[in-house]
Amino acid sequence: MAASEASMEVEEVKVPAEDCDNGAAKRSREEDVEAQQEEKRTKTEDAENGAGEGEPIAAESVVGPKTFDTSVAMFDYFFKLLHFWSPNLNVNKYEYLVLLDLLKKGHVEADRKIGVGVKAFQVRFHPQFKSRCFFLIREDDSVDDFSFRKCVDHISPLPDNMQVKHDANKALRGKGGGRGRGGRGRGRGWK
Repeated sequence: MAASEASMEVEEVKVPAEDCDNGAAKRSREEDVEAQQEEKRTKTEDAENGAGEGEPIAAESVVGPKTFDTSVAMFDYFFKLLHFWSPNLNVNKYEYLVLLDLLKKGHVEADRKIGVGVKAFQVRFHPQFKSRCFFLIREDDSVDDFSFRKCVDHISPLPDNMQVKHDANKALRGKGGGRGRGGRGRGRGWK
């Protein structure tokens, strides 16, 4: 009887062929789901680390009435505003709300920049750097500039290739870097 009991146990353990197919299909579906979840986790980690352009950030960023899916999309929005808005004109109410919230959420010293309150924002040419820049006009008519790139980067880190270069101006202090006109020629009329 012991031999027959052992054979019965073996028979109970056997699984019909059709059940094996379903089990294999179920396992492959589970593996597919796990692979998809791993891919989503990788994309989210890459976006948080700024690895890919245009990849979604961990959470949407809301700046004023506007929502941005990526830090690159936020950067592009302010870049276009800066370069397409006419200089020395106050921005409209919508852009005012977006810029004010950008300044509040993204600037390291927002309270100092805002001061007594912001009356308007304008795009102006920076007197030192000779490039377009956002300026805020306070209620007391004092004026100050701010970097939208630094604000965006503070809210949602930009990819490495778009990061602020802190020592970019050092290159101009070196030999010949943008210091007027020079060269080897002596021009006309030199004797």
